[in-house]
Amino acid sequence: MALTDARRHVLQRRIRIIVGATIGYNVIEAVIAISAGAAASSSALIGFGLDSTIEVLSAAAVAWQFTRREPDRWEKPTLRVIALAFFALAAYVGVASVSSLIGGHAAEHSTVGIALAAVSAVVMPFLSFAERRAGLALGSATAVADSRQTLICAYLSVAVLLGLVLNSTLGWWWADAVAGLAIAAFAVREGIEAWRGDTCATSVGMLLEDDGDH
Repeated sequence: MALTDARRHVLQRRIRIIVGATIGYNVIEAVIAISAGAAASSSALIGFGLDSTIEVLSAAAVAWQFTRREPDRWEKPTLRVIALAFFALAAYVGVASVSSLIGGHAAEHSTVGIALAAVSAVVMPFLSFAERRAGLALGSATAVADSRQTLICAYLSVAVLLGLVLNSTLGWWWADAVAGLAIAAFAVREGIEAWRGDTCATSVGMLLEDDGDH
């Protein structure tokens, strides 16, 4: 079912608001995570903070796209930026995880880090779901791709939270590194899908057609 101009404008505005909230939260998250990570000598927390900066880049690319007069014209370039953000995230998390496993490095306890990861594990899925829903309704591949980036941040939040808790309570220093490797693999897959662009857009279109048939 074709969107009216009014409905399209509402969805575009909704995506801008969601993306703006995501950017604001991630800026705060990055500052806290990197500071807490440096204080606790935690590569996981520092990596978490750097991931937040990548999430800001991805969300900012989508926000920029939806400030253009014809957002659809900028779909493919924006998808490429999101794909590069996925690859950068995978590279950093992968290298940091392998280095932690090889070096056997154990971080100090960080109450601030645990609290931050717990809050992010709740906030990020909510933002991801809201953006994905609006993106599917609008037929925007970039919004859907960015929502996946936000969801990866949620997975990373859970991984960091488990790693910090298990390290503090049981001494399992390797837990977050192993989870980080799994997240890196997932990020690579999502990055490839975003880079293809046409495949992602086609998938969105198929979902919209299916919804219209029911």
